[in-house]
Amino acid sequence: MKRELKEAYVIENLRTPFGRRNGYFRNTHPVNLLGNLARELLLRLDIEASSVDDFIVGSVDQFGEQSANIARNAWLSAGLPETVPGVTVDRQCGSSLQSVQFGYSGIESGIYDLVLAGGVESMTRVPMFSSIKSDSTPMTSELKKRYPVDDEWFSQARAASIVAEKYGITREEMDTFSLESHRKAYSKSRETKSEIFPLMGMDRDGNSKVMDRDEGVRTDSTIEKLSGLKNAFDGVENITAGNSSQISDGASLTLIASEQKAEQLNLNKRAKLKSFTVAGVNPVEMLTGPIDVTKRILKKEGLTINDFDYFEVNEAFASVVLAWIKSTGANPDKVNVNGGAIAIGHPLGATGSRLVGTMVNVLENRKASRGLIAICEGGGMANGVVVERIE
Repeated sequence: MKRELKEAYVIENLRTPFGRRNGYFRNTHPVNLLGNLARELLLRLDIEASSVDDFIVGSVDQFGEQSANIARNAWLSAGLPETVPGVTVDRQCGSSLQSVQFGYSGIESGIYDLVLAGGVESMTRVPMFSSIKSDSTPMTSELKKRYPVDDEWFSQARAASIVAEKYGITREEMDTFSLESHRKAYSKSRETKSEIFPLMGMDRDGNSKVMDRDEGVRTDSTIEKLSGLKNAFDGVENITAGNSSQISDGASLTLIASEQKAEQLNLNKRAKLKSFTVAGVNPVEMLTGPIDVTKRILKKEGLTINDFDYFEVNEAFASVVLAWIKSTGANPDKVNVNGGAIAIGHPLGATGSRLVGTMVNVLENRKASRGLIAICEGGGMANGVVVERIE
């Protein structure tokens, strides 16, 4: 018998502040970063943790402190009930957006009624590519033959440069975009405050302090400072630390419920995912993925780019978003209106779910209806989601 699909709703989204590398959360174990956030979200909504069907978590570098299924470890470390299972997902930078999509799929199919999905990454304590070494690289001879590269894995910085050249994006345009990301993140900090769960961290002097804002947002950046930065990656001239996303620590979570469960627990339905899809592209260029996934969504839903009120396109690098704008024809004034990863930070496994929370808040605060999220991913992939506000 064919099972009828159910509606699935975003109930709440909460995240930690995003800390810089060796910043706020340098002494915070990623298991606790995630577990404490999960416990807080459920407490805020007065939800019995045992009513959660699954805890689905994205994390990219599943090594060391983030190994052995961090979803399960975080849940148990936070003192939450053993009866709730957990699973950890890796779709690179889109891991937590994929976790949200898996949660939605489970609810729509009738398997789940209540899912907590999101992600975590401590790039301070578990540096990027920790699991890749010269004697244990995933780059096989077959991969190197198919995609001739000199690195142990595909270089995102080189891909960012390739994208800039392909779409005629200058260094000045990238630096200007980056400056604007910081300006928007700072000017909209009051608006984004509701997304953040203040968490105990450590200031530069080593004093414990409650952190309630993103550490990477700069108020003193100028185009002169950005244009004066040297390249941050060997052999890549136009990509700097200033026009790239920040290496960060943080966690984010999205609570998703069926209509029946929302009514049973008296939960406010804030938004729903109308549609989602994924895409694969050439892993050498890799960062063109958001363009392809957007095209797929528009075709799937029979929509045009003008049918969306706002867009969240992850700022892995400035060239990614600028190329996406050029290719899609989207109004740049509607893209990343509260700033993006260049200013806020990009803890890899946590960013996708953060984008969901940001989009829901943007739609609510502006009384808008529909938004699109797109995120590029290492290895040449992308996730895309259509979000609709419940009015």
